Amino acid sequence: MLDKVSDTSSDGIDGRELVTKSDAVVSEYSTENVRTVASEARNSRGIGYYTGKTLLAILQAILMIAILAGSYFMAKRMIDGKPEAKKRPAFKTVYTVKTVTAKQSDNQPKFISYGQTVAARTVELRPLVSGEIVKINPNLRGGAAVEKGSALVEINDFDYKGALSEAQSNLAEAKARIVENEAQISLERSKLVAAEEQLEFAQTDLARAEKLAKQRTMTLQQMEARKLVESQRRQTVSLSIDTIKVQEARLEQLKATIERLDWKVAQAQRNLDSTVLVAPFSGIVQTSTAEIGRAITANDVVVSLYEVDSLEARFTLTDSQYGRLQTSSAGLIGRMVDVGWTVGGIRYVYPARIDRVSAQIEANRGGVEVIAKLENVELGVKLRPGAFVEVSVPDTVFANTFMVPDTAIYDNDTLYKVVDGKLQSAKVSIVAFEGEQAIVASGLSDGDQVLTTRITEVSNGLSVRIEGEDELEKTEETLNPSARSGRPSSEEVVKIVEANNLTLQEFRAIDVPERRKLVAKWRQQNTDKE
Repeated sequence: MLDKVSDTSSDGIDGRELVTKSDAVVSEYSTENVRTVASEARNSRGIGYYTGKTLLAILQAILMIAILAGSYFMAKRMIDGKPEAKKRPAFKTVYTVKTVTAKQSDNQPKFISYGQTVAARTVELRPLVSGEIVKINPNLRGGAAVEKGSALVEINDFDYKGALSEAQSNLAEAKARIVENEAQISLERSKLVAAEEQLEFAQTDLARAEKLAKQRTMTLQQMEARKLVESQRRQTVSLSIDTIKVQEARLEQLKATIERLDWKVAQAQRNLDSTVLVAPFSGIVQTSTAEIGRAITANDVVVSLYEVDSLEARFTLTDSQYGRLQTSSAGLIGRMVDVGWTVGGIRYVYPARIDRVSAQIEANRGGVEVIAKLENVELGVKLRPGAFVEVSVPDTVFANTFMVPDTAIYDNDTLYKVVDGKLQSAKVSIVAFEGEQAIVASGLSDGDQVLTTRITEVSNGLSVRIEGEDELEKTEETLNPSARSGRPSSEEVVKIVEANNLTLQEFRAIDVPERRKLVAKWRQQNTDKE
């Protein structure tokens, strides 16, 4: 091929010389030389120029392929010579968790409602008479306390004293007229007795005259004279009787007048007494508009009071709470509640008793308003109306139920028990909540270890370790090597707790040395019994 190149050179350029130059480029691996040769070849003319350019490109491609191939084989050799990494052994994940021991009992939770205190007895005092205020109680100002019967406002009583004096005078005059009338009646009755005697004499004389007239020993004129006397005396008797009747009727009128005048005197006395406005009970002044010199009428509200020791708490129960309490054996009315008031960073609790239910359901509040009467408002800080309070209401008693932390509940109806180091799910029925505790009616048994630690990957069969059991096992082995029997079962822990009259939480809260002693003592006692 090189020979052909040399034979086909043109314009006096030797093709063999061009091949020689190309070989020099390949042997020296110099890019600059290649560029120089290419430049010379570019200046050449004819077939030799193009042939040299083609050979140069082929040589460059061969060089590139050789470099890539060398790099590949070196990298592969390095990878193949790398020592194989050791695989870590797979360990099974075991979660350290906290549990509580399920214990069946009768539970009565308390739920919280919110409300406001109001005065059980409030009164707006209006004067019963009109007049000018002449005196005011110095304590008559908003928020001040006044005692029962104390004078709050005094009105000018001049006109009312005069009215009382006049009424009393009229009454005395009427009573005197009654005495006079009674005397006249007595006199008329005496006259009547005398007239009746005279009439009787006249009638006797007339009868005798009539006998004589029949015997014709008396004249007709004498007979007529005796009849006239008898008629006059009968008329006198009738007149006396009529006079007595008139006097008796007048006496009844005077007695009626006496009753009316007695009422007038009582009214005048009441008006006089009403010039002093007194407190009907011991209370706190809410508002007062009384000022000395002010003219007031019977329609003016002068003082507003509420009874100091009579407060109520109004709060709302939901429909379900109201229905549950109302239908329980203890009922709703008379149920004791605790009214809490937080003031100054301190919470004060006041006992109260549910007194009644509101007249109608509060639809806008979504429940039923209940009123509880506070039995003592003097505990710590004196409670006043308008305070925002927290009412703790005891719910019904749920018999034979379990109380567990609400952190143990998953999906509203599932919890997990720890059985032989593994989780076991259980469907439960929750009847109520109290704070952070849930009351479970079914799905648990006495002594069950209930998971309380929240685990994201919780599932049935998950391996767990109860917090503190490792220390318990070490305690047994350290204090009583002869009694080593491995980790105590849940039943053993429950028995140890019951033998020492503790809860599981209290047992775990004990210092490790003391806990070791309790475990060793219990196992030793059981060993001695055997």
